[in-house]
Amino acid sequence: MIVADTSVWIDYVNGVDAPHTRLLDSELLDNRVITGDLIITEFLQGFRKDTDYRAAKHLMESLEYRDFLGKELAYRTAEIFRTLRKNGITVRKTIDVIIATFCIENNLELIHNDRDFDPMETLLGLPVKR
Repeated sequence: MIVADTSVWIDYVNGVDAPHTRLLDSELLDNRVITGDLIITEFLQGFRKDTDYRAAKHLMESLEYRDFLGKELAYRTAEIFRTLRKNGITVRKTIDVIIATFCIENNLELIHNDRDFDPMETLLGLPVKR
């Protein structure tokens, strides 16, 4: 099972041909993609047309779903955020740290196209699929 970050979903629905979108396409064929509350929110909020929104919502509904944040994961995310800051790394979006923490704690590989995840891979062992 893998998690695809919102950055990948956006490129995927926009028809970007890149390694991360081809990888997502392959994983979708094997029904091995997990999504969650945070990715659904980030992804769907960007659609202006109702028809595009409904199609994207249908896509999200076809995937296995998990809640990405609960009390224990919130504590763990704060610890990870603090660890990154202590190492001189400021992540632009807290949501990325939450997604990374979810993947680390559940040993799920992440497909992404977002540089904020790179130090989390290096320093924290975030499993990334390339």
